[in-house]
Amino acid sequence: MPVQLSHPDGLLQQSDYAPVAVGTGSRLVLLAGQVAVTAAGDVTSTDLAGQVHSALQNVATGVRGAGGDVSDIARLTVYVVDWTPEMAARLMDGIARAQESDGYSTPMPPLTLIGVQGLWSPGLLVEIEAAAVLA
Repeated sequence: MPVQLSHPDGLLQQSDYAPVAVGTGSRLVLLAGQVAVTAAGDVTSTDLAGQVHSALQNVATGVRGAGGDVSDIARLTVYVVDWTPEMAARLMDGIARAQESDGYSTPMPPLTLIGVQGLWSPGLLVEIEAAAVLA
């Protein structure tokens, strides 16, 4: 496997994502931010959990289209509109759905969450960028 996730001693101990990913492959795949839309541009969900799940499905589609799989993802950056800590359960629900339906690892690869004022289109609540390492 070209991406090995780890949790070194001395870093915050939590179980939702691995803080370190080591890539040993030869190709780097960088995905533009993915949102909860179909290929035709229709928004798939109006709630945060649904949009996280749909955006992660689009990330999976992008990585697979490049010849990889979700196990090759080395890093995710999640942008959430008007983020507050109270939204964490809904975010994690969407991630859990993607873990179940699309094979994302548990824990997830290194993940950074950034609160933003807005995204490119009204109604979008989340955008997710990804970096993957392929053999």
